[in-house]
Amino acid sequence: MKQSTVEIAQVQGSIAETLEQTLKNFPLKRKKRIFIKPNICAPKYIAGAVTTPQLLHDLVCLLRDSAEEVIVGESNGYNYPCWEALKGTGIEDIVKKAGATVVNLSEDKLVEVKLKNSPVEKLYLPKTIMDADAIVDVPTMKTHEFKTFSGAIKNLFGCLPDERRIYLHPKLDEVLYQLYSILSPDLTVMDAMVAMEGNGPTAGKTVKMDLILTGDDAFTVDVTATKLMGINWKKIGYLALIAQKTGFQEENLALTGCRVADHARNFELPRIDLPVEAQLRIYKSPFMTKVFFCSLGVVKLLQKATITYRKSKERKALSEELPRKPQAPS
Repeated sequence: MKQSTVEIAQVQGSIAETLEQTLKNFPLKRKKRIFIKPNICAPKYIAGAVTTPQLLHDLVCLLRDSAEEVIVGESNGYNYPCWEALKGTGIEDIVKKAGATVVNLSEDKLVEVKLKNSPVEKLYLPKTIMDADAIVDVPTMKTHEFKTFSGAIKNLFGCLPDERRIYLHPKLDEVLYQLYSILSPDLTVMDAMVAMEGNGPTAGKTVKMDLILTGDDAFTVDVTATKLMGINWKKIGYLALIAQKTGFQEENLALTGCRVADHARNFELPRIDLPVEAQLRIYKSPFMTKVFFCSLGVVKLLQKATITYRKSKERKALSEELPRKPQAPS
């Protein structure tokens, strides 16, 4: 793997000022078309889970000066359409005001990409991304119930336009490696203004970091993020696989800006309760994954059961913590 640089910047003034200063060290030569992939993993804005709209606005404004067109895109979620998420998070309005075009990748034309020497034979990717002159990956920093950590590489999974991409979970590590290799983002800007710990990617607890991580390689940005979170990246399946496939060594990574030690903290890891454990078991089998995620109705039923189970556990834990009422003397 070639030498890669990641800069850790603390946002002390405005996001725009921080980005402007940082991007001077990661210039994108004039491009005709730049595609930006944010993390829009919910139909409404959730701090720490969804990329900060203001960060996207300011990034578009800066990149627009070096491109004829800037496109911001995301795919449909499994149980909600992309357009609903773009509107509900406020991202559609704010990036349009900044001068970008917004696209739903699930409505795009597809390009078939055949894979060699891979258990995944082929992937179908949006033509908008494949035709872009530069790809900018804008993930959030967070934990993940099923993969422990989610960042720049995991964000690329949303480039697959089919909402049934959940069927690929049994081979997810390989799929993420292939997406990283095929798309190879030119620039990664990780939103760590507010991160997430615990049961991410959407239901965890927020962690105020006031950081932006910028790098010329998505994988090394993720490695840097795990160091800030107190997570051993070598135990994250897809990161370990990419390191093995690319020959990554720690000396390949040059860190600039703030020191990791000045901002690192041990993030609370996801709680592997019964629903998570059950889903992890399902993901091990392609057949079982398709059975349990064959329809939205089944998924909603599973989600309802998970919510009910967790609420009952919370009520039980709360009742055990409450002091017992003292008995009256006989």
